[in-house]
Amino acid sequence: MNYAVAVDGPAGSGKSTIAKLIAKDMGLVYIDTGAMYRTVGLYCIKNGINTKNSEDVKKVIKNIDMQIKLSEGNQKIFLSGEDVTDEIRSAKAGLAASDVGAIGEVRKKLVRMQQKMAEGTSVIMDGRDIGTNVLPNALVKIFLVASVEVRAERRCGELEKLGKPFDFDTIKKQLAERDKNDSTRKLNPLRKAGDAVEVDTTFLNIDEVKEKVEKIIKAKIRGGKDENNSR
Repeated sequence: MNYAVAVDGPAGSGKSTIAKLIAKDMGLVYIDTGAMYRTVGLYCIKNGINTKNSEDVKKVIKNIDMQIKLSEGNQKIFLSGEDVTDEIRSAKAGLAASDVGAIGEVRKKLVRMQQKMAEGTSVIMDGRDIGTNVLPNALVKIFLVASVEVRAERRCGELEKLGKPFDFDTIKKQLAERDKNDSTRKLNPLRKAGDAVEVDTTFLNIDEVKEKVEKIIKAKIRGGKDENNSR
């Protein structure tokens, strides 16, 4: 039985971290959709394209050479042959991703790629509209939330590990701005699917969140949904 797990939530809520751990633990293919939007945003930054100008972004979307390589549950992103897996984690790339993610042509291109990646295998995919738009028939839908303060602390920790400079107040402000952009955009905004299970990660450590989400997944699997209804 192949099945899909959709993990949605705002930036810094722990989606990628938890999805990676569960993919490894349960033998699922991990797909980080946010990284794909960040890659488009990074392309625009590198090429001097204003991400808030949808017409300019539309003109170049077909030219973006993005390759995604999956290996042992991990995802590597290449832009024009260059590994940008770490570079796309910058705060600037995150804000650019929020801008380009509101553009219909960008979303259509990336959603097609994401759905194709999910065909014929069991996946765990994280993003902002996975349960509502990309994989609306996913067997399991999780919606992670956390306070903006905690999410800012987590993002600062990620940047520190990468050796990149950061400022807590700036990161917090950027996260709040991205929350507003993602939840108010007209096309496939960030929202909890009607059949998603909400998990607040504010006061939970990684192991506690992983355990809680895995219990939800296993309970859904035991629920007896067949393969035809798994996506």
